[in-house]
Amino acid sequence: MPTDNHSAKTASPRRDDDSPWKEALERFFPEFLALLFPTVHAEIDWSKGVQFLDKEFQQLVREAKTTRRYADKLVGVTLRDGTAAWVLIHVEVQGEPETAFAERLYTYHYKIRDRYQVPVASLAVLADTDQRFRPQQFSTALWDCRVDFRFPMVKLLDYAEPERWAELEASDNVFALVVMAQIRAKVTDDAETLKGWKFRLIRLMYERGYEQARILELFRLIDWMIRLPKALEADFRQTLYAYEEQQRMPYVTTVEQAGIQQGEALILLRQVNKKFGAEAVAHYRTRIESAEPEQLEAWSERILSAETPETIFH
Repeated sequence: MPTDNHSAKTASPRRDDDSPWKEALERFFPEFLALLFPTVHAEIDWSKGVQFLDKEFQQLVREAKTTRRYADKLVGVTLRDGTAAWVLIHVEVQGEPETAFAERLYTYHYKIRDRYQVPVASLAVLADTDQRFRPQQFSTALWDCRVDFRFPMVKLLDYAEPERWAELEASDNVFALVVMAQIRAKVTDDAETLKGWKFRLIRLMYERGYEQARILELFRLIDWMIRLPKALEADFRQTLYAYEEQQRMPYVTTVEQAGIQQGEALILLRQVNKKFGAEAVAHYRTRIESAEPEQLEAWSERILSAETPETIFH
């Protein structure tokens, strides 16, 4: 097993931590809750499906006037007793903890309740590397008037401990691979060591026998989270090519297929930005970046004659 080394021989390129989390939450929302918030998962009637409330949440974010980027998701669910409820997922992936984190989560929470009059659960995932940063409540008071807002919180760094890490490696939950990739991307400073971890996680993905579509989804997420310097990335891909040949994979290499999808997504995002502006890009980014090549091709044809973004992605 590779071991972490904080001597940092080679710096890894800057990561885009928010976008892969947004895609992961949308692709694997039930698995996310089952792994990190199992009591919440058990209370949801999954047969009724879920609804990602991007438009509703973006409106609230604009009102909050925050300047930082976050991997937040607002999701509509149905509880086992038939009650409709919304789940606000906030993932803090910044390198530096934010002192106003709990207050901002409270602000989003009451804005959602006030506007839509629905039960709301706010869940926090902390992916930073500061062990001391563990917000779980926001309190404020004036005389005998008090607000005390508490929320469930998961600190991913806790899973880096040997016993918890072993649980992730043994888990059959697909989201465990996402969590492992995020942890290693955050705590591993040495790029050569990080390359070893990246290959180990990709190999675990294959060993679990996932279907091709799921392998491509997971590869994109892991590749997005664990970025390597150019030379080491080339070494990693050669190692992966050799492994896929050894396993006699019956399709084009994962790297090549993921690369095709990413390239087509980038082109479509540029087209949307040029025709409809940055706000449309922000709204549809997750759908575009997680779509299959065939869907991207269809959208790229629609944009030529589309008068509004909605006519492209209906």
